Formats: sequence, C-alpha cells, structure tokens
Amino acid sequence: MTSTGVRTEAEDSGPSGYAAARLRLLTEGARSGPPRRAALAGLTDDWLAGLFGAGAEGLRGVSLVAVGGYGRGELSPRSDLDLLLLHDNGDPAAIAALADRIWYPVWDLGLALDHSVRTPAEARRTAGEDLKVQLGLLDARHLAGDLGLTASLRTAVLADWRNQAPKRLPQLQELCAERAERQGELQYLLEPDLKEARGGLRDATALRAVAASWLADAPREGLDDARRRLLDVRDALHLATGRATDRLALQEQDQVAAELGLLDADTLLRQVYESARLISYASDVTWREVGRVLRSRAVRPRLRSMLGGGRQVAERSPLAEGVVEQEGEVVLARAARPDRDPVLPLRAAAAAAQAGLPLSLHAVRRMAAGARPLPTPWPAEAREQLVTLLGSGPPTTEVWEALEAEGLITRLIPDWERVRCRPQRNAVHIWTVDRHLIETAVRASEFTRRVSRPDLLLVAALLHDIGKGWPGDHSVAGEIIARDVAGRIGFDRTDVAVLATLVRHHLLLIETATRRDLEDPATVRSVAEAVGSQGTLELLHALTEADALATGPAAWSSWRGSLVADLVKRVSAVLAGDAPADPEAAAPTAEQERLAIEAIATGGPVLALRAQTEAPTEEATGEPEPLGVELLIAVPDQPGVLPAVSGVLAMHRLTVRAAELRSLRLPDGVDGSVLLLDWRVAAEYGSLPQAARLRADLVRALDGSLDIAGRLAERDAAYPRRRGVVAPPPRVTVASAASRLATVIEVRAQDAPGFLFRIGRALEDAGVRVRSAHVSTLGANAVDAFYVTGLQGAPLPDEEAVAVARKLEEMLRG
Repeated sequence: MTSTGVRTEAEDSGPSGYAAARLRLLTEGARSGPPRRAALAGLTDDWLAGLFGAGAEGLRGVSLVAVGGYGRGELSPRSDLDLLLLHDNGDPAAIAALADRIWYPVWDLGLALDHSVRTPAEARRTAGEDLKVQLGLLDARHLAGDLGLTASLRTAVLADWRNQAPKRLPQLQELCAERAERQGELQYLLEPDLKEARGGLRDATALRAVAASWLADAPREGLDDARRRLLDVRDALHLATGRATDRLALQEQDQVAAELGLLDADTLLRQVYESARLISYASDVTWREVGRVLRSRAVRPRLRSMLGGGRQVAERSPLAEGVVEQEGEVVLARAARPDRDPVLPLRAAAAAAQAGLPLSLHAVRRMAAGARPLPTPWPAEAREQLVTLLGSGPPTTEVWEALEAEGLITRLIPDWERVRCRPQRNAVHIWTVDRHLIETAVRASEFTRRVSRPDLLLVAALLHDIGKGWPGDHSVAGEIIARDVAGRIGFDRTDVAVLATLVRHHLLLIETATRRDLEDPATVRSVAEAVGSQGTLELLHALTEADALATGPAAWSSWRGSLVADLVKRVSAVLAGDAPADPEAAAPTAEQERLAIEAIATGGPVLALRAQTEAPTEEATGEPEPLGVELLIAVPDQPGVLPAVSGVLAMHRLTVRAAELRSLRLPDGVDGSVLLLDWRVAAEYGSLPQAARLRADLVRALDGSLDIAGRLAERDAAYPRRRGVVAPPPRVTVASAASRLATVIEVRAQDAPGFLFRIGRALEDAGVRVRSAHVSTLGANAVDAFYVTGLQGAPLPDEEAVAVARKLEEMLRG
C-alpha cells in the first residue's frame, strides 16, 4: 500500500507498472513542486518495497534504506536513487541475491542508482572516513525490512555526528569553500549549477547538517522556500532536457521558465538568484556562528582554570553611538533604541565596514524590526554615514548584503528593488546589476583622493546603473531616478544636478574614447558640452574607471585607460577656454613618420610588430600581464586597405582586440598620402606569424592576387560551427552630429573571425572612403565606429548615410 492507502499500478504490475505510473506522474500538468516530488518518492518507495519483499522472504536482520536526497523524500524527475541495503551479518549469498533482485530492475529502467550493501558497523565506519557518506546517512529513511535495524543506525549516526561535530564541521566548511571556488556563486552565474555552485542545493543540505549537529543553526526565515524554489527549477530543468543535469544552460532557460509558469528567462534567473542569495547569506551567518562556538569551547576551559571558574562575560568595545564590537561581530549597544534612532542602521553599517567586521544577524534583524524610517530629506548624519559605508572598500560588500538580506536597503532606497538580483546577459559583466553597483562603489573608494568631492563620486557609483530596472536607455532613466534619490538623501540642488549628470553620462568617456576620433574638434566639444565643468569631468573620469574595473576583466586595460585620459585632457582644455586642436595639426611619432616615408618610397605596405603589456597597478605584483601585439602598418592611400589588412589578419588567425585607421600628415617635402593602421592583435592559438609573411600576403591582398574571401570561406567550411548561445542581431546606426568632417557609422554585433574584413569590403562596395576607424572588442561583442566620407572627402548626405548603414546591417544579418 502507498502512504496514501491506495494500491498503485507499481504494486500491481511490477517494473512496467512502475514505469507507466512514473511517466504519468511526471507528465501530469496539475501536480508539480513538493507534491510531485513527494508523490514520486512515495511511488518509488512502494515499488522498491515490493522488490525487497519478493526477494527477502525468509531473511531476517535486513532493511532497505533511502539516503541523501531520496532519503529526504525529494525525488526530481531524473534524480539518482541513493539506496543502502543494511544487514546484520546474515548469509552473504542471500544478501547478494537480494541486492541483485533490487538493483537490476532499477538499472533495467534506465534509472541512475547509487547503492551500497553494509552492516551498521560498516556504515558507521565508512561515514567516519567519508564526510559525504556521513551527510547522506543523516537523511536515512526506512523503506522496507527490519525497522529496528534502520532506526538503530539512524540513532547511532546522529550521535556520531553530534559527538564529532567539532572536528567534522570545519571539514564540511572546507568542503563547501572548495566547491564554491570550483563552481562559482550561483547568484551571479548566467549558466549556474543549481546544486554545486555556492548558494545552491548542496549548501542548503550542509546547513541541515549543521543544524543536526546541535552546535549552531542557520537563520531559518525563508530558507525552506529558497530551497524549494531551487528544487522546482531543477525539476523543470530535468523535464525540459530529459537529462539528469543541474546546469541551467542558456538555451534551456526559456523552456524552464515556461514550465514553471514564469514570464521569461530573466524572471527565472532573478528567482534563482534571490534563492541563492538567501542560502549564501544563511551559510555565511551559520559558519560564522560555528566558528564562534568552536573558539568559545576551546578558550573557556582554559579561562575557567586560570580564573577559578565562574561565568565569563564577553568583552564589548564601543565603535559608534549605539554600536559595539563583541566576539568579532558588530552588535547594538544595550542602550541602543532603533525605534528612536532612524540613523542607527546606517551608523552601525558604516562602523562595521570601517572596522572590517560583519554585522551580527541579531543586530540587523532588531534594526529591521524596530527602526524608524528616515525623514525626507535625510539628516546630514545619515547621508554622511552612507558615504562612509560606501567608501570603506571591500568590507562594504558583506555589510551591504547583511542589510539587504533583511530588507533594509530597499527601505532606505526603494528604487533598489528593481535592480536587486537583476541578471545582466552580457559576457563582459560578471555581476548582477545590484552587486555591480556595490562593486563600483568599492572600486571608487580607491579613487577618492583623486577628486575634490569623494561623496559625489561614491553616491554616483552606487546609482550609475540604477536605471537598468526600467525600460529604455538605462542612462536616461537613471538620471531621473538619481535626481529623486539624491534629493531624498539630502544633497542640495547643485549636487543633485552633478549626480544626475554623472549618471546620465557615465558611459560617455569610455564610449567616446574608444569609438570616436579624438582628433576631431566636434568630438571633444560634444563631451565638454555634456560634462559642463572641470569638477564634473574629474568625477566622471574616476567613475568611468571604477565602473569598468567593476564590470569585468574585458572592460578595462591600460590602453583603454590611456584613451580615456587623452580624451579627459582634451576636454579639460576646452573647459578651460582653449579651442580644440586642428585635426590636421597632429604630428606623427618618429616611428610612424619612418614607416610612412618608407611606404611612400617603396609604394607598398610597411609594418612593425611589438609586444604590448598591461601596466601594473600599485597593488599588483609580479610581471606585467601580456596584452598581445601592437601591429603598425603604413600604406600609400588607396582603396581597399581596411578589408585587405583585416582579411590578412583573419587568414593568419589573429584576433583583433582594438584597431584604429587614420590618414597621416607627412613632413614637408614628402609627396603623397599615407594611411596608418594601429592594431592590437593576439594569436587565436600558436605563435604569431612572421612580419615578412604578413607583409607579403598584404601586398598580394592589395594588388588583388590573394583571394581572401575564398580562403576564409574554405576555412569556415572545413570547421563546422559549434552549437552556442544565439546572439542578438547586429545593429548598425548613423551617429548624427558626431563629426563635422565625416559621417560616423556605428556597428555593434557578435565578433567572429573575418568580421572586420566583411565590414571593410561592404564599405568599399558602397563606394565610401573610410577616413578613420575605431574598433574594440568587449568579450564576444564588437563595438566599432567608422568615419566615412564620399570619394571627394565630404560627409555623406543623410539619405545616403542611412542607406549605407542599412546595407551593412543586412549584410551582417545575412
């Protein structure tokens, strides 16, 4: 009989009946979540009990035990069956025959099975040697046979676990930390492992084990719901893929979301991230408590012997008004009154971050339950404490997460709710939106000595992407939100305007420096007009670097930093009253001039290769990081230079990380016009080709004797494309008013071998001349700008420019 008292098809028909009943249960739309998992476990219990009963006739002292996830009664559609055949040293042949009667039908149905046959003594000994076995036995559940044997083992295993907790819990913590190092944090991964990543199902199981030790316990509020949601997602993933997988791959997320009745994949990821964040925070609090208890146990006996016994009171050190340190945590003073002190949460958080200590769970919950809301606008002390918190460096992150876990952040800044746990489907970003904002503030804290208003820098860092929770351009939406938030937290009208400008234009410097011609006066003037003042420019420069550093390793380099610094220098001069330099006045370097003169003399391309390295930061140690190779090419001005050079590089499997193309002014007395191409390249694999070979192929490409398109097509045909993430379609636009001297065409698309060659050839076919090009690659994304003119050197008419952009986009989409 089942647990519900109804005879199942599994009991009536054996394995085939179980298989049919199982299939019906999994395809039944009305039942999902915990009810389906429990029903599947019950169905499986009955089937296995039947197999056991048929094979155990006449046997005594034998039981079948479910352990691990199955022991908890949580069977996902493709979960392993974790089984232990327990016996008291009966007939070995009979025990082996019984095991075969159970294991083989499971295998015959294609179900994954993790099985063992042991005596209680063997099970306890194995558990003592293998922590994972011991964790599985903590959830042991009787299925069939000798109930007393199973109960005795459960009692002994739990007693062993509690007796050995001071030794085993540190081992379990180390196991969790090693797994987190390998798998990453579930709450930030675009393709997370629901089980193994930090904050996943294994961590939830570890928290159950800690609670079973009676040594410490996890914060329970919301923990069961978070675990249930992750199990629901895993169920849907198993049904969507038909596989026993815990990896939530991008291509399955829409189907999993639909299976769960969620709006879309972003809603799914946000739900997963929220659950993972809760489990991660509970883990942090729990392991901190375990450490405190173990330290206390180690110290107290010695103290008692030294002081002659008696109860010891933990020392409390004042940190701020109403805030003290106790046993390595920040707690509230006994006289603190959250109901009368609305600034207390921010004061406690700032004190904790400044001291590099965690906020105690009890203190945060007490403030969340009783703190009065801050008035609008905030008093000066509240604003100052927020700035202190944001400027505390890396400790800010842990303190902020503690406040957020109890809802205090959204109470202080309601707009935070829209960015909380919001995924960023961009290979360049490594954090969710909210964590990226905190990381930016942490990075900005390193630059507070560079600016005259560090408070504005830190608050701008916190708010710069706050508009990502709203439709449309996040910078435009963010400007509106920043004005409102800055006013509410007590900044005056002038400061509010500066913060709004910083949020609105937080991408201006990096986008302009990497996609625009800095020699064009219109470029520099447009940035100066947007920024408005030297003080704002200074803040924007620091914010730009902090934002890029907090985004991910692909977003910043010494080269990008030098471009931004060059732009800032030019804009600063304009704001000081100096006119932008004439673009024709930019003199070439000695090396560029040498290459140009040689190109004119030989009538062909001349090139130079040199290694590039990342300049070490102040805190960096060791050798500078290699960035690739700088390739300088000078070639007499002629049609087809861009597709020829980019095609040759693609043929030689050189990845273009950045590129610039511009006309070079030659010294007096030298006739002719030269194009200078400055590329930063890296080999896809192997070593770089020799410069002489590159030049020979480039000569052939320019005279038409090298069929680049054919060579690239042959190579693509020889290597079939791998299945991967479907990239968004390319977008090509005309940047109006970006330059008075040329038409600027912007291209944003998925990078691929030969990508720049295809663009260059399409522009040549359109009959336009590339005056300069600014190419950069961010992760898998190409972000390029081409300054083009007609054959006579004038900007394209508006209609022709739009037509060229449309044809280019069609070519890329095709």
